[in-house]
Amino acid sequence: MSYKNYPMVSRVVYGRGSFNQLNEILSPKRQNVKAPFIFLVDDVFKGKSWLTSRIPLSYDDKLLYISANEEPKTSQVDDLVEQIILDYKERPSGIIGIGGGTILDLAKAVALMLTNKGESKDYQGWDLIKNPAIYHVGIPTISGTGAEVSRTTILTGPIRKLGINSDFTPFDQVILDPELTKDVPKDQWFYTGMDCFVHCIESLKGTYLNAFSQSYGEKALELCKEIFLEDTLSEKEAADKLMMASWHGGMSIAYSQVGVAHAMSYGLGYLLGVKHGVGNCIVFEHLEEYYPEGVAMYKAMREKHNITIPQGICADLSDKELDIMIDVALSLEPLWENAIGKNWKKTITREKLKALYQKM
Repeated sequence: MSYKNYPMVSRVVYGRGSFNQLNEILSPKRQNVKAPFIFLVDDVFKGKSWLTSRIPLSYDDKLLYISANEEPKTSQVDDLVEQIILDYKERPSGIIGIGGGTILDLAKAVALMLTNKGESKDYQGWDLIKNPAIYHVGIPTISGTGAEVSRTTILTGPIRKLGINSDFTPFDQVILDPELTKDVPKDQWFYTGMDCFVHCIESLKGTYLNAFSQSYGEKALELCKEIFLEDTLSEKEAADKLMMASWHGGMSIAYSQVGVAHAMSYGLGYLLGVKHGVGNCIVFEHLEEYYPEGVAMYKAMREKHNITIPQGICADLSDKELDIMIDVALSLEPLWENAIGKNWKKTITREKLKALYQKM
């Protein structure tokens, strides 16, 4: 039996106000004055000086505002890498992502592609990256995706939505400052929180489960129940705990995998551009057959917080469009094997997935 030797984030700072330590964390990592730090920042923070004024720019450092309205694409990664290579004679000292899962995944992908030749679409899959990434830092401003701790960066490419899963993907440094999540809109808070919840359910109910994944998944699930079902926490306490639930939820799939909701959500993301958190919610509504307890708990959370989930998004799709989503979902074989077992192809048919998509 051979076990996977997984990397983890090697350094993490946690605490309210810890974002103020960014300069002292980055300074020792600067290669020289001509090797800049590139900050990729969610453009919702444009004009929000409470955050942007604390980003320590010096020498040739660059702040790039990135829209998170669409999830990251391989073409977007390649364009950013090309822009950086053309703008600077020296390789950057580091890439710093400040935002949600979209921005964190972009930062990881750009850091990888600055040291690996070719196009990012050629690295979608498992363990295709050959060279270590440049130094990269993740600073989440919303909690739930687990992107701050995962060994993947999920990208929509020309033919599929799939991560660059590699030992070189995880951040070298993460700063967890719950203060940065203070302005997240309620529906977005819920959708992204449910990404974490679904990570836990799919990991804990999966065939890949072992004690390592289980310990993280159970802790994240316990925190999610406290945050989304109980009325015992102040807003600050809930924000602190959701940031840790996201971390544990991300860790729970290191030695495990996600399952049915993520596989089908990738189909929605690829064809319709549905964002990942809300996509998981749309799919999870219809997965009682696979996760009966999890779906019941999810629906209780949705009702408690009075959240509306988009309906009928697949109602007018052609058979050809449904086939595209089914192809994307079925290509994610490790997810199905974790969810159903080695013989998953006997029960997960194209007809089955088509019927599920048509309900959404």
